[in-house]
Amino acid sequence: MRVVIAEDDVLLRQGLSLLLESEGFDVVAAVGDGESFLAALPNADVAVVDVRMPPSFTNEGLKAAAEARSRRPNFPILVLSAYVEDRYAGRLLADGSVGVGYLLKERVGQVGDFVDALRRVAAGGTVMDPEVISQLMTRRRADDPIRSLTPRESEVLALMAAGLDNTTIAGRLVVSETAVSKHIGNIFAKLGLAVGDSGHRRVRAVLAYLHS
Repeated sequence: MRVVIAEDDVLLRQGLSLLLESEGFDVVAAVGDGESFLAALPNADVAVVDVRMPPSFTNEGLKAAAEARSRRPNFPILVLSAYVEDRYAGRLLADGSVGVGYLLKERVGQVGDFVDALRRVAAGGTVMDPEVISQLMTRRRADDPIRSLTPRESEVLALMAAGLDNTTIAGRLVVSETAVSKHIGNIFAKLGLAVGDSGHRRVRAVLAYLHS
């Protein structure tokens, strides 16, 4: 799998390159700005992009990610951020597209989880950092349907947003898959996501509180 890395910090960029190459990825480019990232885009299957890059170090990486997906619809991108910046997370997922992820940079040190997240994004999945989910959960309005979720349903939603399937969620929570399915059904019902909805309801469940 061919990867392009866009990260302005030289040490982190080199570290990511070595890590991914050791895991069997082909790093076709490792660059430090959005323009260079877009130039390398045609040769890649997936990208890892920092939110903040030159020249202003605000949201150039996010803009480059949006432009990349404009040029190549649903091109898989895993965005890294040093802090929880929920406005960026919301913008990244605003169109409900698949093949996107948002992780804090500290997750890179958890090699297995980071590589797994990148593979899931490359396969068309959606991955949100658990810390982003946790902070967003505490910022909901009193009338937000998210607040009607039970603590267990909130846990399940956080794990869904991290891209985990029902079997893995059941293992993490030490419950049966049947129980997980029931919790997910309750989440969909409380968020008004109909059974017959043809969209990606797991993604839509996350978007429901990102945009509420």
